[in-house]
Amino acid sequence: MTKNLDELEAQSIYILREAYNKIDKLGMLWSIGKDSTALLWLVRKAFFGRIPFPMIQLETHMELPEVYEFRDQLHKDWGFDLIIEDCPPEDEMDETLPPATRAAARKTEGLKTFITKERYTGLILGIRRDEQSMRAKERVFSPRSFDGSWDYKDQPPEFWDQFKTEFPDDTHVRIHPLLQWTELDIWEYTKRENIPCVPLYFARDGKRYRSLGEKNITFPVDSNAATLDEIIEELKITKTTERSGRAMDNETEDSFERLRRNGYM
Repeated sequence: MTKNLDELEAQSIYILREAYNKIDKLGMLWSIGKDSTALLWLVRKAFFGRIPFPMIQLETHMELPEVYEFRDQLHKDWGFDLIIEDCPPEDEMDETLPPATRAAARKTEGLKTFITKERYTGLILGIRRDEQSMRAKERVFSPRSFDGSWDYKDQPPEFWDQFKTEFPDDTHVRIHPLLQWTELDIWEYTKRENIPCVPLYFARDGKRYRSLGEKNITFPVDSNAATLDEIIEELKITKTTERSGRAMDNETEDSFERLRRNGYM
């Protein structure tokens, strides 16, 4: 049975409060995209208007201008603690990776450096299982080593919303409150709650972005959906994958798996 928006919202708020209660040093990665901004909205709901932990942006200086404009405006409007962590340059990445995957790996290495340096024991992320096959293997509370490596074959079972929240000292935990949501859910919730989003998601001249990433490895897709209602209707019939505009997803079959195994979001 498909969950409705109220059920999804309640589950995500429960996960956020559970993480805040059980994890000592907690932060949230904010990509500035639709999913993490909807999650930021849920954080405000969960804590009665407060945002009790910092937002962390992994900065490559390669985001589209509209993304930076949206980031600065929302930061001003909502007044949260924002940490901007610079990522290492592309020429320091693994040379065996395909070109677009190598560019995307900058955020992997930036995150690993940040975790090692700041020793966050928990990081909240806005990923969803329906985005990509590797993400479908995730848990809500997903343990990793402090170097970011992820053993997707050895993850704790999670039944009936019972989550393991205690881990060894050499572990940090990724928390995923949106795992059960779909792309359509996010847009329907964005409409219902009137959540702001980057205008690049709305079509201009027959193109729009469905997934936002760095400007050198992310491209718009064909679309005439210029409003929230039109995006929702388009998603009900489209056969095109959400990440079809992400260059790294169209390279070698194991590109995303290699990134995720090494700590990618």
